[in-house]
Amino acid sequence: MNPAPSITTLSSREVYRNHWMRVREDEILRSNGARGLYGVVEKHDAAIILPLDQERVWLVEQFRYAIQERAVELPQGGWEREIDNPEALARGELKEETGLVAARMTHLGDVWVAYGFLRQMQHVYLATELTESERTPDAEEHDMVVRSVPVAEFEEMMLSGAIRDGCTLAAWGLYTLWKARRG
Repeated sequence: MNPAPSITTLSSREVYRNHWMRVREDEILRSNGARGLYGVVEKHDAAIILPLDQERVWLVEQFRYAIQERAVELPQGGWEREIDNPEALARGELKEETGLVAARMTHLGDVWVAYGFLRQMQHVYLATELTESERTPDAEEHDMVVRSVPVAEFEEMMLSGAIRDGCTLAAWGLYTLWKARRG
């Protein structure tokens, strides 16, 4: 079902790389004959987890450097390497950030994070039947706060703008569709 691309890559060069990402600049030719440039950020797959237990959603809050603000969101992240098992990644991120262990993980779907400039897939999981254990945060999560809120409060946080993370909003959208189809 994928038609032929309307943009051809003429050349590509890496302009930056670190442990977390690669940035490349591509010279392109559009199907209308116009040339141009594309800047593309490449990151390994990630996971976002919706921990839901007894009508409460577990959230994390942390300082997000790129926006220079503290942000409230669902637990999410990647391992800075290729992954073979997205569920193992989701379980690992859930434990690392919240200390929660899920007896049941349900794959809700996959979303491109920001495909206008970023090549990164995020695997969306619902985590249920939760038990608490010890958190294992990494260095970037040194100031992370974990809390659970009732579903109604979580929804109000999204509507009021207290939660503005697009991945969190997308995960909740997939969950509500999944739930509606289950009856």
